[in-house]
Amino acid sequence: MNSGAFAASKVPEVTLVFWVIKIAATTLGETAGDTVTMTLNFGYLAGSIVFIALLIVLAACQIAAKRFHRVLYWATIVASTTAGTTLADFADRSLGVGYAGGSSVLFVCLLATLGAWYWALGSISVATVSAPKAEAFYWLAITLSQTLGTALGDWTADDTGLGYEGGALVFAVGLAALAALYFWSNVSRVFLFWAAFILSRPLGATLGDFLDKPAADGGLAFSRPVASALIGAFIILCLIVLPQRAGQHPARLRASADLPPN
Repeated sequence: MNSGAFAASKVPEVTLVFWVIKIAATTLGETAGDTVTMTLNFGYLAGSIVFIALLIVLAACQIAAKRFHRVLYWATIVASTTAGTTLADFADRSLGVGYAGGSSVLFVCLLATLGAWYWALGSISVATVSAPKAEAFYWLAITLSQTLGTALGDWTADDTGLGYEGGALVFAVGLAALAALYFWSNVSRVFLFWAAFILSRPLGATLGDFLDKPAADGGLAFSRPVASALIGAFIILCLIVLPQRAGQHPARLRASADLPPN
């Protein structure tokens, strides 16, 4: 294969390592978001403003970067999942939308974003995320999916009566089913990625709640700051120890007329 036919993407290759860090990042988003809004008493609105501002700064740096930087990428992911936590909590609890209503609105917004992305660029595959316009759509879709995941996780744990352990089990089974489809079917890889990305967020949310909620509510009653520090240390260890490289996307080659003759 012509080595010039592919170029490095601005996002990591989607492997098992990606999903391990992604689930840890979503769990950190839940505990860190609750630390700021509840433990430090910022409240959902102020917490959302803080994390949205951080997300905008990091996403701008990510888009401006010329190549994939794993620390910057995962810092942006953590910012998006933390902002998703506080935004969902603000909508569900402060605005009184409710978990089911918030999940429905966010699902429609996510579908609209993915539809606009496809209409504008012809693909919503992460393999095409290299240009600023694609990255802007990517980070908007990522943040909406993180926010949707938080609302889904809270709805499953609280409104359905499954609790945090039951909710985590439901989403873990869902992810296992998607993994089976990936290995043993021809279902669209793009669809499977976004479905897994959405489901991994409520899995992280329910795991985060399980860690820091009171024992009377079915949690382990860990201190939120301590839980956040431990999960953050785990993510850093993964970035240091586990190999990770940029994904590949089809390069836009110059016309052959621009090349010197053989």
